[in-house]
Amino acid sequence: MTQSSDSMTQSPKDFDKPQCNCGVVGVFNHPQAAVMTYYALHALQHRGQEAAGIVAANFSEEKNRTVFSDYKAPGLVLDVFADSDILTKHLRGNRSVGHNRYSTTGSMTSANIQPFLIKYRMGNLALAHNGNLTNTKTLREALQNDGAIFQSTTDSELFLHLIARSRKETQLEQIREALRITRGAYSLAVLTDEALYVARDPHGFRPLAVGRIRNDDGYYAYIAASETCAFDIINAEFVCDVKHNEILVIDRNTVETGEIRSYPIDDVTPVARQCVFEYVYFSRPDSRIFGHSVDKVRRKLGKALAEEHPVYPEVEGDRVRTIPVPDSANTAALGYADQSQKMGVPNKYEIGLIRSHYVGRTFIAPGQNNREMKVKVKFNPVEGVIKDRQVVLIDDSIVRGTTSRSLVRLIRGAGPKEVHMRISSPPVTHPCKYGMDFPSREELIANNYECDADKIGAAIEVDTLAYLSVEQLMKNVPQDEGVSYCNACFTGSYPVEIDLSAVKHFTED
Repeated sequence: MTQSSDSMTQSPKDFDKPQCNCGVVGVFNHPQAAVMTYYALHALQHRGQEAAGIVAANFSEEKNRTVFSDYKAPGLVLDVFADSDILTKHLRGNRSVGHNRYSTTGSMTSANIQPFLIKYRMGNLALAHNGNLTNTKTLREALQNDGAIFQSTTDSELFLHLIARSRKETQLEQIREALRITRGAYSLAVLTDEALYVARDPHGFRPLAVGRIRNDDGYYAYIAASETCAFDIINAEFVCDVKHNEILVIDRNTVETGEIRSYPIDDVTPVARQCVFEYVYFSRPDSRIFGHSVDKVRRKLGKALAEEHPVYPEVEGDRVRTIPVPDSANTAALGYADQSQKMGVPNKYEIGLIRSHYVGRTFIAPGQNNREMKVKVKFNPVEGVIKDRQVVLIDDSIVRGTTSRSLVRLIRGAGPKEVHMRISSPPVTHPCKYGMDFPSREELIANNYECDADKIGAAIEVDTLAYLSVEQLMKNVPQDEGVSYCNACFTGSYPVEIDLSAVKHFTED
C-alpha cells in the first residue's frame, strides 16, 4: 500500500544548510515492529524530511507464508502515519524496516520513496539505504543494457537489481556480492523472509548502530538505526556499532542465542573514512555515532575555535556575548564560551536568538516571499541580550552565505555594538559525493571569495569572520585506531572515486 502523489516537487533548501542524507531503521522480533520503527523514524526526522516509509513482515498462518506490507508517502513521519490504523492494522508483523528520505540522487517523486520492496526468486526483500553511490551511472547503464527495468531514478534501486541477479545460493551471499560491486557510501537495512541484514560500506562513511529491547516473552527484539537517539525513544539499549566493511545478520538464531553473526563485505578491510560532517552538523547531539558522543565532540570543536579565534571585549570590564545559531550550533557555542572564560577572555553564553519550531518545510510569506522574511519567520533576536553588546555568533557552517547575511541583518536590527561570527568547521569548498547535498562549487561562498575570511565576512556583513581550521578540526574529532575521516567537503580529497571496473562482476558468466 503506497500512498503516491503524481506531482511532487523537490523540497526547498532548508535555510542554506547542507541537506542530510537519510535515516534508516530495522526492527526484528518485536510484536509491534512498525510502531517501534515509527518512533525511531520520528527521532531521526532531522536526517530526512521529504518522505517517510515503513515495510512490515508478518507470518500469515492462513496463507502459510510471510506477507510483506508497506506504506510510504511524502511528508514528515507524524503526518505520513497520522492514521494509527496504518501502523496497527495494515503494517502488522514482528519485523520491519523504515526510512526517512532526503533526495541526494533522484528527484522527489513517489517512485523514489523508500523502503523499496520486491519479490524475487528467493522471496521478499525490503531495503532502506542511507548514503550515495559513486558508480551509479556505470552500473545503471550496464544493468539497463542487460535488460533491467528501473522503476525509480535513485541509486538505491541498484542494490535490488544486483541482489536479484546474483547467482549465489544464499541471500547473505547475494547481498554480499551486490555490496562488493557498488562503490561509495551506504548504510543499509535489508529485510527478507528470514532475517534482517544491516551493513556499512567498506569505508564506513555513514553511521549505523544496533540496539535491543526485551519483549514480554523474555526474548530480545533488535533494532538497527542510523543514530542511537532512535534507541532512546523506545528505551532500547545500545549493543554495538556496525563496523565499516561489515554485514550483520539478525535472525531467529540471534533471538534464541543472542549471537549477531558478522561477515566482511570485501576480503580486505580498508581504513575507515567516516564523515566528519556528521559530528559538525548532521547528527543529533544526544546521539552516539562512530562510538562517540556527538555533544562532547561539538563542545570540543567549540573550545578549539575559541583557542584559534577568540574575540576580546572592546572595553575593559565588559563581556562578549556568545550566541549560537539554534539549534545545531548550541553545543559548539557552549564550548566556545567556556574555553574563552578559561583563557581569561570575559565571555558569557547567551540565548540571543529564539527559533520557531513550528515552521513547516514550505510557507507563504505575505506580501514578500524573500529570504529576509523566511529568516524572520524562523528566528527572532532577544534585544535585551544583544543591544549595545559585542556579539559573537557561533554557527557550524556557511554554505551559500545568503542566509547568514540575512541572519546578521536581523541581529543588527537589535542594536549590537559589533557582530562577529565564528564557524566551528572549515570553509566548505567542494560538494559531497557520499550522501549529503551540497551546492555546486560555484554556489559555495568560500569559493566565490577564494576562502578569504575577511572578504566572506564583508559579504555577509559581520565585523569579523573566522573558521576553525582543517588541522584543528581533524585534531579534535575522536582518534580511533584504524579510523580516519572523509573531509572532502573542506579539502576536495575524495577517498572513493567512480570505479568503472565494478561492471564486470555481474556481466561475467
